[in-house]
Amino acid sequence: VQLQASGGGLVQAGGSLRLSCAASGRTFSRYIGGWFRQVPGKQRDFVASINGRGGSTYYADSVKGRFTISRDNAKNTVYLQMNSLKPDDTAVYYCAQYLGTSASMVDDYWGQGTLVTVSS
Repeated sequence: VQLQASGGGLVQAGGSLRLSCAASGRTFSRYIGGWFRQVPGKQRDFVASINGRGGSTYYADSVKGRFTISRDNAKNTVYLQMNSLKPDDTAVYYCAQYLGTSASMVDDYWGQGTLVTVSS
């Protein structure tokens, strides 16, 4: 199983970015797709998740109303549209594919991370 995250970069506060996570190696639609982020020296935090069929989504309170997670099962890809970005959103963003919950996941695989930097 391989997950390839892309789309990070440098953006000014208030701007937008779209992250992508392309997966391969197992039946994509069976697994939850999630995005997490980590600032150096801190724990990795949950950002958003979407179930296998795309009918249910969950967000951290800090990103609700600004970020949107989606997936295209025909392309084996999960997306994270990030709008109204704030400097506090600066982090390395990781995508994951798993079963269970974000707090208690099993059968999980992770992408390599993509850096998002939001300047003030």
